[in-house]
Amino acid sequence: MRNGERVSLLKSRQALKMARSAHAYVRGSTLKFYEWLDEQKRGTLPEGPAVWICGDCHAGNLGPLADADGKIRVQIRDLDQTVIGNPSHDLIRLALSLATASRGSNLPGVTAAEMMEAMIAGYEEALRSEDDLRDMPKTIRLVMRQSARRTWKHLAKERIDDTKPTIPLGKKFLAISKAERSRIDKLFNSDQIRALVTKIKSRESDCGIDVADAAYWMKGCSSLGLLRYAVLVKIAAGKSSDYTLVDIKEAVKASAPRYKGVRMPRSNAERVVEGARALSPNLGERMRAADFGSSSVFIRELMPQDLKFDFDTMARDEAAEVSKYLATVVGKAHALQMSVAERRAWLRALASSRSKALDAPSWLWQSVVALISSHETAYLEHCRRYALAA
Repeated sequence: MRNGERVSLLKSRQALKMARSAHAYVRGSTLKFYEWLDEQKRGTLPEGPAVWICGDCHAGNLGPLADADGKIRVQIRDLDQTVIGNPSHDLIRLALSLATASRGSNLPGVTAAEMMEAMIAGYEEALRSEDDLRDMPKTIRLVMRQSARRTWKHLAKERIDDTKPTIPLGKKFLAISKAERSRIDKLFNSDQIRALVTKIKSRESDCGIDVADAAYWMKGCSSLGLLRYAVLVKIAAGKSSDYTLVDIKEAVKASAPRYKGVRMPRSNAERVVEGARALSPNLGERMRAADFGSSSVFIRELMPQDLKFDFDTMARDEAAEVSKYLATVVGKAHALQMSVAERRAWLRALASSRSKALDAPSWLWQSVVALISSHETAYLEHCRRYALAA
């Protein structure tokens, strides 16, 4: 497939994904969220300590992640937009995502208010506590159990629809050019990628690695259209061998607002990797940055235990509990980067601007109300344009 044809197909696929539901549109329209942030006057939102933030902290970007030894924790899964910035931006993005999911589930508006109250309670709890997260909602526990049982066969069937050592072209994957395959082969001949692949499962550092197959991966929503490759790697150690799936993804300049005067890596891929190591250690330790032609990419080996939470539908009796837990995960990721003094100052800032009627800060509630209004209008317009184009 020619590059122009691929770009056209990816744009069409992205438009379809974003037209499926208001929640899907929110996940795919990150730029609209950043535009709204840019319009806010200084002082409208509290300014927390300068820490690495996700930048695109919607509910689908959290889930179980395994470290190099297979230990599983719920952490942030997608760090494309990570920057050193205002932690309140992650809270607003998460609240918007959860509130949109609740509306898509036909839950009453009071549930959204309860969810935001629970979010703030969970986030503040994470800032105060040094302990790991323990109390998981039933929905989260079920996904964690599923994650713990998964093997390479589950990963292969889910990601490539086959356990055979090839990547089937078609619905998810497109053929790549000779130049792209040559760059991939060169990448996997480098010492840093060899070290990454052999790090997982304590593989021997001198075992052989070969690219068995590679394809362009049609994956994601807001990032659909950037370079993305699935690489099936054969790992040989003596007479035995196994296969692993590696994800190569283009890193571009972050649109998420960053604090002025802070130093971040100039390379976008290195920025993503450094942010991942700060926010999601399980993921960050198995990522590397590299150059891919004129593009900057980050590489990670996919683990069978890596899953994402799907909250397109929510039950009222679990909405607040799930919201609290996810905010606790985000709060823990932020808190680990803060000093004790910074945590206390940030807690004081979060405690301000609260009314007697609503425990969630007014700035959070007002932000979500404004964002839902603008996003739902934009979603309907997107659907109209998509229907006319189709």
